[in-house]
Amino acid sequence: MGFFKKNVFRTIKKLDQPKQKKLAVVQELGKTFIQSPVKFVWDSMALATQAKSFESNCILGNSKLNQLGLHRFRVQLAASMAAQRRSKLSKLIQPADVESFQKNGFILKENFLAQNEFEQLKKELLTTALETRETLQGDTVTRRMALDGKTLNNLPITKQFLHSEEWRNLLNYVASFKVQPISYLQVIFSHVRKAKADPQTNLHSDTFHPSAKAWLFLNDVAADEGPFVYVPGSHHLSPKRLDWEQQKSESITAKTDAMTRRGSFRVSEEEVLQLGYARPQSFSVKANTLVIADTYGFHARAKSLKPSMRVELWAYARRNPFMPCLGGDPLSLPLLKSNLVPLYWSGLDFLEKHYQRNNPWKKVGKKHAADPAVLTSK
Repeated sequence: MGFFKKNVFRTIKKLDQPKQKKLAVVQELGKTFIQSPVKFVWDSMALATQAKSFESNCILGNSKLNQLGLHRFRVQLAASMAAQRRSKLSKLIQPADVESFQKNGFILKENFLAQNEFEQLKKELLTTALETRETLQGDTVTRRMALDGKTLNNLPITKQFLHSEEWRNLLNYVASFKVQPISYLQVIFSHVRKAKADPQTNLHSDTFHPSAKAWLFLNDVAADEGPFVYVPGSHHLSPKRLDWEQQKSESITAKTDAMTRRGSFRVSEEEVLQLGYARPQSFSVKANTLVIADTYGFHARAKSLKPSMRVELWAYARRNPFMPCLGGDPLSLPLLKSNLVPLYWSGLDFLEKHYQRNNPWKKVGKKHAADPAVLTSK
């Protein structure tokens, strides 16, 4: 009889948990609202967007709400919606590319362009001086050169490539949307000064939902020259990964590393293996290799063992993960799509000038890709 009563009590308690959980959520939201009503309203609207910062959003960063499953819910919903969108976009790319992505979380294509086309593209990009910005992180300078509409009018081969159907379809599939990517000519200069290692050499996930980054490497990348690194299969949301996501969201404090606080979770190689994923794969590749990866998966830039320079046509695409439709990217509007990089840079400049917000991307004038790095000290 006692055994029966005990099991009945457990069943009743289990059935009552959803009600208790909802009550706890309402109570915690009420406390947050009282503390700052205006910020609460603003931050609550961000829940239905790609907002990811735990330190700037009072709801996303609420550990009690994350204990009750807030971050977990957003991660699950985003992954589910991305899978539905990709199932539709998969018809636009080769079955082998779909299979490769489903298994690994990236698509790798060697000799992506015909050799003569690649040589023309490379020559055009490396011999043209472009508006350039640089940022210094640790011992590494990242240089980005705008590939906006005005610039592309003087780069016909690059323009043709960026508008090509195969390139766009592959990027769309990995991003899980028909996207308007933001594109740059990017150069990575390693060991420009004596300092801590580049923080991008730590394995991490960019954000809580699927998104895409692409690299068309313009020169060979050796194993000791800071190649791209990716953990195969880590784009999959396994039960272990979901539990890890929740644990991370609950444990963020002011002492947690800055990138994790901002929603880009760092992970150790030991944790990667504990989560059941494979060891990180290093992309030591030849020029004319294309890699497009879902950067929800764990990735990094390997530490360069010597001063080196990596040159690539680089693009990224990230949209609101909670949009069910494939198209309708606001960045593709005519007045925006040709000016995305200049508008972004101007916005950063404005915030720095008027609101004392540090702009990490410093103007260094017009440069050729292979010119020496300018920003070698803070």
